[in-house]
Amino acid sequence: MIPVKLKEVLQHEGVVAIATLGQDGPHMVNTWNSYLQVTDAGRILIPVGYMRRTEANIAANNQVLITLGSREVAGNMGPGTGFLIKGTASIEASGPDFNAIKAKLPWARAVMAVSANSIEQTL
Repeated sequence: MIPVKLKEVLQHEGVVAIATLGQDGPHMVNTWNSYLQVTDAGRILIPVGYMRRTEANIAANNQVLITLGSREVAGNMGPGTGFLIKGTASIEASGPDFNAIKAKLPWARAVMAVSANSIEQTL
């Protein structure tokens, strides 16, 4: 389940960092909070433009780490909060989740669908 505070963070702009692990070690890419969508089933959808190395890493090891936050949302100790999401990801180039992303962001060639195993508020 996606915490209410995380949904609030997604209403404000901020950087999202996505980490995957490949044969040559860790790899990170970035996107924006405003690009993420949460499905009714609680999956986090992230548009994929380039992310070729990320896609290859997920094909071999679907574990991802994602961090995101916003200075605009109150945290545990004052202004600003952030989250660490640990989960599994798949890259999808068709289907309803892809169509939802593509309708909003026509440049997306695929969608990264993330099922969270844990979501921790870090700030």
